[in-house]
Amino acid sequence: MYETQVAEELSRWKRKLEKRPSMVGRYTKGLQMKMNKLIPEKVHSVVTASIKNMVHATLVGSEYTTKKQPEEALSLKEREEKVFSIMKSYKRTAALEGAGTGAGGILLGMVDFPLLLSIKMKFLFDTAAAYGYDVRDYRERLFVLYLFQLAFAREEKRSLLVEKLEKWDFEKERLPEKEEYLATFDWKAFQLDYRDYIDLPKMLQLIPGVGAVVGAVANYHFIDVLGETAMNGYRIRWLSE
Repeated sequence: MYETQVAEELSRWKRKLEKRPSMVGRYTKGLQMKMNKLIPEKVHSVVTASIKNMVHATLVGSEYTTKKQPEEALSLKEREEKVFSIMKSYKRTAALEGAGTGAGGILLGMVDFPLLLSIKMKFLFDTAAAYGYDVRDYRERLFVLYLFQLAFAREEKRSLLVEKLEKWDFEKERLPEKEEYLATFDWKAFQLDYRDYIDLPKMLQLIPGVGAVVGAVANYHFIDVLGETAMNGYRIRWLSE
C-alpha cells in the first residue's frame, strides 16, 4: 500500500516538473539569461571553476563519504521515515546558517554560499545512505550530483535529467573511469542554473535589517526543494528495482 501511494506521489511530482513556469518566473529567467550574456566569459570561467572545486571537494572528501554507511534491510516506508527526520534536521541547520550569515551583512553573506553548498551535499549523502546506497561508490556520488542539478535546473532541462535518473542502471554502465567521471560533467550549465535559482533571495539576504529573515527562509526552502527532488529520485530507483 505504501509503495502504491509513493508511485502516485512520484507521478504527481513528474507532472509538476513539466508545468510551464508562471509569467513572473518566465520574466525573471529571461532577465537572468540577458544578464548572463553580459557577463564576460572569463568571469563565467572563474565562477564555474570555483563551484566545481567546492562540489568536487565535497564529492571526493573522505570526511563526507566514509561515515555514510547505507541502511540495510529496511522497507521503503522505514527508509523514508528516516529521510523525513534527516530533512527536518538539515532544514533547521540551513535556516540557522542563513539567519546567522544574513545578519552579518555583505561579508558574512559571501561566506553563506560555500557553507550552504556543503550543507546541501551532506544532506544528499545522508539521504542516499538512508535509501541504502553507498556513496563511497563514485557512481552513487555522481547520481547525487544529478539530483542536485535537477533540483535547481531550468524547466527545459528537467525532463532530460529525469530520464537520466530513470535509466540510471544503463547510464552508470557508460560512465568513465573513477579518475575521470567528474571531468565529463557540464559544470558551466550546472553553475548557471544553480546561481540563477538562488540569485534573488541571496541578494536580498545581503540587505541589512532583513537579511537574517530572508537567509533563514531561503535556506529552509532550498533544503525543502532539494529534499523533494532527492526523495523522488531515489523513489524512481526503488520502484524500478
